[in-house]
Amino acid sequence: MYLYFLKSFSLKKNFTANTKTEHELLDRFRETRDPEILGDLFSLYMHLVYGVCLKYLKNREQAQDGVMQIFEKLLTELPKHDVKDFKPWLYVLTKNFCLMELRSAKSKGEKEKKFAIEQEIFMESESEMHPVDDENSLLNKALQECIEKLKKEQKVCIRLFYYEDKCYREISEILKFDEKKVKSYLQNGKRNLKICMEEKHAGQE
Repeated sequence: MYLYFLKSFSLKKNFTANTKTEHELLDRFRETRDPEILGDLFSLYMHLVYGVCLKYLKNREQAQDGVMQIFEKLLTELPKHDVKDFKPWLYVLTKNFCLMELRSAKSKGEKEKKFAIEQEIFMESESEMHPVDDENSLLNKALQECIEKLKKEQKVCIRLFYYEDKCYREISEILKFDEKKVKSYLQNGKRNLKICMEEKHAGQE
């Protein structure tokens, strides 16, 4: 189907759609649910869809995949709406799709980042610190105790960053701190947590 789009786009890229043609295709698709008719309609604005995807996703392959996914989305979404003007409606649909993709990618990245503090600071000594079956819960308990010992600014930044998946900018907005301050609090907090955990480890030996 993507090859179909490319061929169609090549033939129609210099074609300026008029309102009558667009409305006719919309009506025909509503009547028939024919994907090829929707493809004809979509091809009129496919270059715009690709441009929006490229602007937001900043990756050619992802933008191409986005074009295909948006077409597939149109097959189910377009019949649900009484669309009068297809082009602006398609733009909003495309923009929302891209924003959802970005949020999804951010969420995935934040979930991976959530465990970074344990990996960066404590994983090397975890097996030595807790040679018992319930070592993960003990490690977490020790970590929480050390977090509570941090200075207020360090503690709240650590919790927001690692446990609530907030980025520097979001933490800065929540706490009204400069982003450089947020970064500094996180770095100092991590260093103090490492010292605290090492002291706990030494106390067990």
